[in-house]
Amino acid sequence: MRQNAEKGFRLLMTSYKEPVYWHIRRLVVSHADAQDAAQETFVRVFRNFQQYNEANSFKAWIFRIATNEALRLLGRQKGDMMLSLDEVTADMLGTKIDEYFDSSDAITMKLQQAILHLPAKQQLAFNLRYYDELSYEEIAEVAGSTAASMKVSYNIAKEKIIAYMNYND
Repeated sequence: MRQNAEKGFRLLMTSYKEPVYWHIRRLVVSHADAQDAAQETFVRVFRNFQQYNEANSFKAWIFRIATNEALRLLGRQKGDMMLSLDEVTADMLGTKIDEYFDSSDAITMKLQQAILHLPAKQQLAFNLRYYDELSYEEIAEVAGSTAASMKVSYNIAKEKIIAYMNYND
């Protein structure tokens, strides 16, 4: 039984390690912080696997844990235990792209800068839809919101990004 759990967890890590890391990385920006939060995410997934409700999306459940870990990390940096998505401010997320992004690709750098200027909820909605290809229902599960609200957040984010990209030529 334990061997099957370990094998299953290794398969889970193989499937989700990179997407979870990049999801967290887009929220906290720092490579080191993203690695720490990703590691803690998988510890929590392993410890709480029995609490997963099969009626919900497994991917959304993991991404919600990852989002909570990113928010927990941002909260610790601010001096709080945990922040909600609504409490995260743009200055907490940072506006600098660190050295792990390819600075030779000007368009990618500009896109990342545009995303970093969004409010946290819009960043989350945009990143989960654009990069991770989650449905609005899954995004709502991650954000603890409604699909309609996340669709609005995504569309507002998309419009702001387009405006940023066009304005900052």
